[in-house]
Amino acid sequence: MSDVPDMPPGADRAVRELTRRLPTAFWAFHEQYYRTYKGYAELMLGDPHAASRLVHRVMMDLAVNWNRLMQEESPGATAWAILKISVAQELDARDSEPALTEIAAFRRALLDPYREKFAALESGLGLYAAIARLPERQYDVIVLQYVLQLPPHRVASIMGVRLTTVRSHRRMARAKLARDLGLVINPDHDDEDESL
Repeated sequence: MSDVPDMPPGADRAVRELTRRLPTAFWAFHEQYYRTYKGYAELMLGDPHAASRLVHRVMMDLAVNWNRLMQEESPGATAWAILKISVAQELDARDSEPALTEIAAFRRALLDPYREKFAALESGLGLYAAIARLPERQYDVIVLQYVLQLPPHRVASIMGVRLTTVRSHRRMARAKLARDLGLVINPDHDDEDESL
């Protein structure tokens, strides 16, 4: 395979040889999911370099175990679970909490017009703190769709679930967030493009 990504400087010869012999399906998977995995890891760790290292390790682990992964009922769901476990282990090793609340709120503030930045930051901190309290699947859907701004079909693909499952988790998460934040929403209206 000629489209092998750059290897870290310390990669030994066996790792280099392994990456050259991986099936094209792995490289397609890598191309499709690497950026999203890295974006998620950055939100959780708050450190782009640590996120890059972690996602590289996850991808190499998936590569080494590619044949076994392809035998899973839902390879996408298994790969997503491996990423989340790796992030949780890294957070435990650092003895820290996910950085989502601060990072996402600051990103949102940067996107808002200058005079509204502080108001956006203040409201964003409350919103992202409420997101952090969601059940795991609802949390994943909200982070992937609204924080990382992925369309629902991509969220379903990344999580290895059906689009209807994503919609269901999104609906339940929005209802819980509305209750937690004291907002009124129309529970029968769940437009895919609607913001939180």
